Amino acid sequence: MVSCRRDLSPVWVVVPAFEESAVVAATLDGLRQHFDRIVVIDDCSRDETAAIARARGAHVLRHPVNLGQGASLQTGIEYVLAQGAGSIVTFDADGQHDPADAAAMLGHLALGEFDVVLASRNLGRTEGMPRVRAAMLRLAVAYTRWSTGLRVSDTHNGLRVFSRAAASKLHLRQNRMAHASEILDYIARSKLRYVEYGCTLRYTQYSRSKGQSSMAAFRILFDIAVRKFQR
Repeated sequence: MVSCRRDLSPVWVVVPAFEESAVVAATLDGLRQHFDRIVVIDDCSRDETAAIARARGAHVLRHPVNLGQGASLQTGIEYVLAQGAGSIVTFDADGQHDPADAAAMLGHLALGEFDVVLASRNLGRTEGMPRVRAAMLRLAVAYTRWSTGLRVSDTHNGLRVFSRAAASKLHLRQNRMAHASEILDYIARSKLRYVEYGCTLRYTQYSRSKGQSSMAAFRILFDIAVRKFQR
């Protein structure tokens, strides 16, 4: 397990999942090499996602109706805080992220200088990202910098590490992709200390089929616009 200068234990990993039976076992096996406590939030999947996650030793919470990734993260964060989590990792189920990056980010949090560590594909390495999605994400970064004042280089990356105190400030109301912008809003408004970490992000044929497409990029901008008018 990860060795920390500041005590962050127990470390919990929150994995939102919707119909990820094809990859969730490999994702959890990778996380198990670094972390003991993992909770999967099954967002009303119709496949074997929940059963596979349980077989891999994960705690499993299930939404009775499909609510979206933002709602799944909020459910998972509330659960692990109730379990006494000292720090929280959010991690996508679709296999795009490297668990070793999550462990390294936890090491940065352990230094005590930051409240949140945010993964950035733009400071690290990205494989197979569609060009249209890259363009849309650049626009999302520009909007986030303008609206929050945060000098971030990536805005919609599902890999993050929070201290307990920082995670306790999150009360996500955006169920779809706008939750990523909402998290950054909370960081800005709460004046949380943050740092970015260059991660490896791999777009695969599978992840594209799960919504990581050019259309998903347009949905991100739509959700951001909706959030702007709701504030």
